[in-house]
Amino acid sequence: CIAVTCLGVGSFRGVIDTAPDVDDIDIMPLGYATFLYDDAGNQIRKLAAPDSNRLPVTLDQIPVDLQHAVVAIEDERFYEHNGIDVKGILRAGMKALTTGDFSEGASTITQQLLKNNVFTNWTSESTQLERFTRKIQEQYLAVQVEKKTDKDTILENYLNTINLGAGSYGVQAAARQYFDKDIWDLNLSECATLAGITQNPTKFNPITNPKANSKRRKEVLDHMLDRILIFFRLQLLIFFLEFLRIFSFISNAALMLLRLIFLFQMHPP
Repeated sequence: CIAVTCLGVGSFRGVIDTAPDVDDIDIMPLGYATFLYDDAGNQIRKLAAPDSNRLPVTLDQIPVDLQHAVVAIEDERFYEHNGIDVKGILRAGMKALTTGDFSEGASTITQQLLKNNVFTNWTSESTQLERFTRKIQEQYLAVQVEKKTDKDTILENYLNTINLGAGSYGVQAAARQYFDKDIWDLNLSECATLAGITQNPTKFNPITNPKANSKRRKEVLDHMLDRILIFFRLQLLIFFLEFLRIFSFISNAALMLLRLIFLFQMHPP
C-alpha cells in the first residue's frame, strides 16, 4: 500500500515537473488579422488565415454585460478561485458518480486560456493518459498564472482568444461576423448570444442553429440573473445583521457565523 502511494505521488510529481515554466509561457492569443490600406487610408484587403482573424480589443472596450455573461455561464466563481475551481470539480465528480454523466466540466477560464494558448496540441491527444497529464499540468499552471497575473488581464486575453464559430476567433471578430457591429456597441441580448456560443461553437452558432442558440442565450441570461439575485440577497442580509449588531441584538462572533452559513448556502460545493 505504501509502495503504491509512493508510486502515485512520484508519478504526480513527475507530471508537475514536466509542465511548462510559468515564466516561459505566453497567455496572449496569436493569429490576428492583418489589413492592407491604400494611400488614402482606405482598407483594401484583409489578410487572415481561417483561425487567425482575431481583432484585438481591450477589456474596457468590451461591454460589462458580455464580461458578466461569460463569467456567469463559463466560470461563475472566476473572481473567487485561485485558478482552479475546487467546488466545481467536486460537483462534476459527484454528478459523474451518481448519474454516470461525465459531460459536466470544471475547467476555469484560466485553464481554458492555457489550453488554447499554451497546450495548443490538445486536439491531437489520442489517449486518456495524455489528456490526464495535460489536465494536471493545466491546473498547476492555472494556479501559478493567477499568482502573477490579475483577473482582468486573464479575462481580456480569454475574450480575445475564444472560438465563437463561423471562423470567428475573439469577441470583436464575432461581433462583426454575427451583428456587423463593433463589440462595444452590442446590447445585452447580443452579449448573451456570444457568451452562449463558447461551449459548442457549431451547435450554438446563431446563424446555422438559431433555435439552439436562443435556448442557450436564455440559459446565459438566467445565470446572470441568479448572480444578481445572490448579490442583492447577500447585501440585504449583511445590512440586517449589521443592524442587529449595532443595536446589540447579536454578538460579533454570532454575526460572523451567520455570514459564513449564508455564504455557504449561496455557493454550495
